[in-house]
Amino acid sequence: MTDTTARVHELNLYRQYFDLVAAGTKTIEVRVKYPHLADLAAGDIVRFRIKSTDETCEVKVKRVTEYPNFESLLDGEGPANVNPTATRDEQVTNIRSIYPQEKEALGALAIEIELSHPKTLT
Repeated sequence: MTDTTARVHELNLYRQYFDLVAAGTKTIEVRVKYPHLADLAAGDIVRFRIKSTDETCEVKVKRVTEYPNFESLLDGEGPANVNPTATRDEQVTNIRSIYPQEKEALGALAIEIELSHPKTLT
């Protein structure tokens, strides 16, 4: 018997990025390749939460692609898919302010996402 239940991963997200995901305009989430994300795969569900709130937004993972660093990720995925409100250079600066150099050295993950329930926030 095969278990077809999607795995659910809970991840925190800053308000500015949460709003873009909830609106459906951010289709690529950027993360460092931490061990707890090693099994993240297409078909999984990610429940994003704004830290210290009850606001959540669920997305379905369409694809996970690994890159050696944030610049190559943005070049490969297109900056507008990561954050349509910022230039590529602004995004590199913003991402590196969240993840310092030693974290980036672990590798970067581009997580292609789509809203599980468009326009539904809880």
